[in-house]
Amino acid sequence: MKIIVNLDVMMAKRKMSLNELSETVNITLANLSKLKTGKVKAIRFSTLIAICDALDCQPGDILEFSKDE
Repeated sequence: MKIIVNLDVMMAKRKMSLNELSETVNITLANLSKLKTGKVKAIRFSTLIAICDALDCQPGDILEFSKDE
C-alpha cells in the first residue's frame, strides 16, 4: 500500500509553476519538490490546506491511495 502524490498533475491543470506555488504557500522549493516527487513520509495538514487553497482543489485531488497488488 502506498500514497501517490499527484501534485504535479494539479499544478499543470492550474498552470502554476513550482516557484509560484512555493511563494504562494510559503514552503521552500526543496520541500515542495520532495513532496511533488513523493519522497516525503508525512505532510502537515496546514501545508495540505495551503496547497489546496492555492490550487483550488481538494486533498483527494493531490493524494491518492493505492494498494500494491
